[in-house]
Amino acid sequence: MKMKKPEMHWQILIALIAGTLFAVYLPDQTVWISWMGDLFLKLLKMVIIPLIVSSIITGIAGIGTPESLGRLGLKTVGFYFFTSFLAIILGLTLVNLIKPGVGADLSFAVTMETLPAADQSLGQLLIGAIPENIFKSLSEGNMLPVIFFSMVFGYFANLTSSAHQQVIHRFFNSVFEVMMKITMAVIRLTPLGVFAIIATVISRYSGDANSLTQIFSRMGLYMLTVLMALFIHAFFTLHLVIWIFNRINPLRHFKNMSIPLLTAFSTSSSSATLPLTMEAVEYKDGVSPRISSFTLPLGATINMNGTALYECIAAIFIAQAYGIDLTIGQQFIVVITALLAAVGSAGIPMAGLVMMAIVLKAVGLPLEGIGLVLAVDRILDMFRTAVNVYGDTCAAAVIAKSEGEKLNV
Repeated sequence: MKMKKPEMHWQILIALIAGTLFAVYLPDQTVWISWMGDLFLKLLKMVIIPLIVSSIITGIAGIGTPESLGRLGLKTVGFYFFTSFLAIILGLTLVNLIKPGVGADLSFAVTMETLPAADQSLGQLLIGAIPENIFKSLSEGNMLPVIFFSMVFGYFANLTSSAHQQVIHRFFNSVFEVMMKITMAVIRLTPLGVFAIIATVISRYSGDANSLTQIFSRMGLYMLTVLMALFIHAFFTLHLVIWIFNRINPLRHFKNMSIPLLTAFSTSSSSATLPLTMEAVEYKDGVSPRISSFTLPLGATINMNGTALYECIAAIFIAQAYGIDLTIGQQFIVVITALLAAVGSAGIPMAGLVMMAIVLKAVGLPLEGIGLVLAVDRILDMFRTAVNVYGDTCAAAVIAKSEGEKLNV
């Protein structure tokens, strides 16, 4: 009797466990398998730009009237800002209740050779979304300018003659179909890629058990605060929102998203996970390409629930560690800045650090405080990326249901 192959999410889960064990028991051998993780990420990144451009243009061309596009855009952006705001308020509440930074050891801060500049205002970061040269943005992989141009192109394609509309729609729809075929082929390599990536990441810590114990003993309360906030936001806040708004079954939706969530966790990249997220939302939840191709690329760039929550907690933690008592007004500035910086951070090298530097600068906290949280940043990055991606999928399901689509959740 032929043995049935386990489902993909089980394969990825096994790969996560196997990669962890490999790193713990054979840390020096990870150099021989790291190439598999690099190859997997390169293949995912290879499909991102053509997939996003073709999906957004096809999606917007399929939306129809400018009024429909405006309604869909308002719903999408509104949902993203609303859930990010809830995430930041949750983070702010927990960090003020637990106070992980009080009595923190400042000598434990990692020395940074270069601090992120943070010399650009939020306005300048957002204006950077408008490309001066779209081909330069495409070659550099700057997501926000690419999305902006694709949306403008798709919108004005709807205003041309019907003959031209058909040509444009057929061309980009064909490109989108090809890119999804390539994506499906890349998905088959996910377990191998996840195994190599996790083994490489864990091996960096497993070699020195003493320093790892030090990190967890000194930063344990801070990590616990962040993880608790991420857990509550993902499993209570988002689930409550999708149930109240559209009676979506949270557990079924979560199960359907297992592949992109496990991939986001291991790669720490919302953008790299985007092809898998689109595949899961369309084929598992039953969301139409018209909705998914608009909401998900936009979400992977501007919707950072987990990151915004993390930045807020980190900023208050740094203030507590330095003995700086932030007023209610200053904490409100942290909330607003974290919310806006989540949008402006897309396409920027060292985006997380630049974002944190902007938040710290807004309330006059020392930029050197970033060194305090750097030791555990890579570990927490895996969790917050998974929450970012989950927030995108929840938005796609809610908006699809609000547009009258019949889903599998």
